[in-house]
Amino acid sequence: MRTINRYFQIVSFIRLNILLGIMQVLLSTGCQHIPGKSNSDSNEIRRNGQLFYLSSIMGSKSAYNWDLPASFPTPRVPSENPMSNEKVTLGRFLFYDKNLSQNQTQSCASCHLQEFAFTDRKTFGVGSTGEIHPRNAQNLANVAYNTRLTWSNNKMTSLEVQARGPMFGTSPIELGLTNDTYLDRLKSDSRYRTLFSNAFGGGTESITEQNIRFALSSFQRILISGKSKVDKYLNYGDKSALSASEIRGISVFNGETAECFHCHGGFNYTNTVNHTGIVFEEVSYMSNGIISDATYASLPSNKKGLYDVTLLTTDIGRFKAPSLRNIALTYPYMHDGSITCTTASPNDTDACSTEALGKVIDHYASGGQSHQNKDAQIRAFSLTPQERTDLINFLKALTDDDFISNSKFSDPFK
Repeated sequence: MRTINRYFQIVSFIRLNILLGIMQVLLSTGCQHIPGKSNSDSNEIRRNGQLFYLSSIMGSKSAYNWDLPASFPTPRVPSENPMSNEKVTLGRFLFYDKNLSQNQTQSCASCHLQEFAFTDRKTFGVGSTGEIHPRNAQNLANVAYNTRLTWSNNKMTSLEVQARGPMFGTSPIELGLTNDTYLDRLKSDSRYRTLFSNAFGGGTESITEQNIRFALSSFQRILISGKSKVDKYLNYGDKSALSASEIRGISVFNGETAECFHCHGGFNYTNTVNHTGIVFEEVSYMSNGIISDATYASLPSNKKGLYDVTLLTTDIGRFKAPSLRNIALTYPYMHDGSITCTTASPNDTDACSTEALGKVIDHYASGGQSHQNKDAQIRAFSLTPQERTDLINFLKALTDDDFISNSKFSDPFK
C-alpha cells in the first residue's frame, strides 16, 4: 500500500512540473505560436492573455465575483454550469449575435434591449420570420432569481432549459434554428474559436449547442438590477434619494389597502424567487382578472396561461407575477401588452409610464374582470388621488439607471 501511495505521489509531482514547465514556456515566448493553432488564432489568444491556452489545457476557469447589490442573496446556479468570467464574456457576444438565428436577422437582443431593461416595448413579440407571438417579451433584469422562466410554462426550470425555446421552437418561431449551419458560422469565426476554448476548452470541438446555451445562461445571470433610487434609500442609507411623494408611495405599496406587496414583495418585487438561501422552492402562478371568462373562452389555446401546458381548467388565466423592477421602462404591461399609454407618446418614457401605471392601478382598484380562477387577493379598493400619484411615483423610482447603461451588459460588437 505504501508503494502504491508513493507511486501516485511521484506521478502527481511529475504532472505538476510538466504544467509549470508549459507555463514557463508560454510566458517566455509570449504565446507566439501554439501547436495545433493557426497564426491568426495564436495572435488572438495572445491578445486575450498569455495564460489563455494553459487554462484551456488545465480546464480551469476564473472564479466569478457576483458583486451583488446590498441585500441581494447569491443566485442559485446549476451545478452542471458553474459561473465563470469566460462563459459570461462568450455569452455576451452570443446574446447580441444575429448568427444565432437561422436567417441571420435577429439575436436575443432583438427582443431584449438594454435601454428597456431587456424587453422591447412591443405588445407581442415578433420572431425572426415575422411571426407574431402570443405574449410579449419579458424583461431580463434579475432573471437569475426566477424559479421558472417565461410567463406561464412551469417546465422552464432553468435558463439552460429555456434557451432551447427561442433557439429551436416552432410555435412560435423566434430564432428559428433548423440545422447546424449556425454552428458552422461560429466555427468559421476565429474570435469564437478563441472565446469557446477560453470558456470550455477543447478548441473548435467546444462550439456546441449545449455550450451556446450554457454561455447565454451565464451572461443572463449577471443582468442584476438593484441600484434604483428606492434601493439607495432603503439599502444604502441615502435618505435624500427619494422625494416625499415617493416615500409615501412605499407606504401605499406595502399597506393593507392596495396590498401590492403580496404579489410583488421582497428584494425583487415578485412573489417567488430562487437563490442559495432558499430551502424549499416556491412556484406561483395566478390570475389577476385582466381577462374575463367569456374572452378566455374565445382565445386560442396558446393564450390561456398555465393551462396551455397543464390543460387543467383551473389553470386558465394563470400567469407568473413579474418583478416590478424597472417597471417604468417595460410597458406595455401584462402578458398580453393590453395596458399602455394612449394619450402620451410611447417614446416619452416619463409620460407614458405615468399614464400606463395609472391604468394598472385602476384595474386592480376595480377588482378586475369576472374570471373563475381570479386570485382571491384581487378585490376592489379605493385610493385617494394623492395616494394613487404617490404609488405611481414610487413604482417609477424602481428604475435602475446604472443597469440600463452598464457597459458590461451592452453590445460588444459596437
